[in-house]
Amino acid sequence: MALDNIIHLDKVSIFQKHNLVLTNVSLDIDKGEFVYLLGKTGSGKSSLLKTLYAELDLIEGEAVVAGFDLKAIKRKEIPFLRRKLGVVFQDFQLLTDRSVNDNLLFVLKATGWKNKEEMQKRMQDVLEKVHLSTKGFKMPHELSGGEQQRISIARALLNDPELILADEPTGNLDPETSEEIMKVLLEISNSGRAVLIATHDIMMFNKFPSRTIKCEDGKIIDSKGSL
Repeated sequence: MALDNIIHLDKVSIFQKHNLVLTNVSLDIDKGEFVYLLGKTGSGKSSLLKTLYAELDLIEGEAVVAGFDLKAIKRKEIPFLRRKLGVVFQDFQLLTDRSVNDNLLFVLKATGWKNKEEMQKRMQDVLEKVHLSTKGFKMPHELSGGEQQRISIARALLNDPELILADEPTGNLDPETSEEIMKVLLEISNSGRAVLIATHDIMMFNKFPSRTIKCEDGKIIDSKGSL
């Protein structure tokens, strides 16, 4: 495994409830890379992401993500892995009964932050990064879909992760808003973080071309930048 890899997979098989979804997956993604994971619904994109953040157990093959060996990782170590990752979901997964700030505060407390001043500063920093610095007092239902997705990106950035995993981040958004979200994710990548985006939105790839990995027929095809 090269020193600048953030993801290293070697001959990995990915299972979802004992069903083999992807086989013989070998893949390296470097720090700061912007990579698309393309494929139809049901092709294994989400299962691959869930394996990377240890939601699904690694049964076959070798995998190292952000310095953690997924074959050897213990249950109590998974929160430490997830501090090095930020995950962005299609359906935002914001807590609807509390404000934006309280959504962010919940994550900071859950990941071991204690100092109130530092927590406030970090929350403001990530909101500024996604261009929503004045929206902290809002409830999720008071925000547009695009704003909610930006908040979920801000939440993913709280622990200054080395890697962002985005699962269909534009799936519930109109084309114009999708483009805004992609620009935010590109800014994050340009700041030195790796970004892996699972999507079936070819339009976004055409607008913002980059390296692509395709899930097809139970396998991964790494095209190194072309479809």
